[in-house]
Amino acid sequence: MAEKMTQFELNLAPERKIWTVTELTSRIRDILAAQFSNIWVEGEVSNYRASQPGHLYFTLKDEKAQVRCVCFRNQAIRLKFRPEDGLKLIVRGSISVYEPRGEYQIYVEHIEPAGLGALQLAFEQLKKRLEAEGLFDTARKKPLPVLPSRIGVVTSPRGAAVRDIIRILRRRFPNVYLTVYPVRVQGDGAAEDIVEALNYFDQKRLVDVILLARGGGSIEDLWAFNEEIVARAIDASTIPIVCGVGHETDFTIADFVADVRASTPSAAAEIVVRSRQEFDRHLKEFEHKISQQMRYRLLEWRHRLKELATHMGFRRLE
Repeated sequence: MAEKMTQFELNLAPERKIWTVTELTSRIRDILAAQFSNIWVEGEVSNYRASQPGHLYFTLKDEKAQVRCVCFRNQAIRLKFRPEDGLKLIVRGSISVYEPRGEYQIYVEHIEPAGLGALQLAFEQLKKRLEAEGLFDTARKKPLPVLPSRIGVVTSPRGAAVRDIIRILRRRFPNVYLTVYPVRVQGDGAAEDIVEALNYFDQKRLVDVILLARGGGSIEDLWAFNEEIVARAIDASTIPIVCGVGHETDFTIADFVADVRASTPSAAAEIVVRSRQEFDRHLKEFEHKISQQMRYRLLEWRHRLKELATHMGFRRLE
């Protein structure tokens, strides 16, 4: 009887399942992918690096743990800012396993800074980098022409900015030759439009000075003027550029790189006109000085002639 019980127990024993490492890792990957998809994770960035193809690799950590993250190029190119070591981030993505090393990691689809807005952070990052390169240096600023006869305007053809600029220039500088290059000033493709316009004027040499302008708006509305390609196009221009974007309290990267920053589009037009007014004022000052000098010379020679006329020699000659 005991012998039969032992045989029965042996028959009930579970069959031993032997996994390969690949099978086990794949199974763990599937479980993690099913349980942890589209999750949000917050942590501090460390060990950040960007690969040559454009993928981003970093670690998110807190006081007690850390997890590796990867953001592939297709998602990374849509980011307005770049992660930095020490920066607090919130990422959205899915958990999976990198099978060659048996490590789980977050495949990141979206990144946003914790606290500071993404656009503001991108602005600060680019400003810091371009300033370190010297793009804001006063020595790089080109002087405005004293008497521009040809002015280029890069702005939207339908906004209030272009109407204000034309009105001011026509009233104060009626004989100026004005060329408006119409561009999008916000949204997708706006930065590329602006760069194309600046390059066109620079290559054709059609104008003496360029006004880059648009009306006010939110940081999102003005973002085209914070793009790196616009900043570098302004810096590369051989024609002086006056930037009048937004309201008086608005500052963009374009403002820092431009040769002259104006508080508004109207102020940009007035700055260009001011050079003509200053030129006219100098002419009047010169005219006044010449007139004074002529009166002084005439008075001096009249006095000299009078002295000669009463000289003893003339009386003796008589």
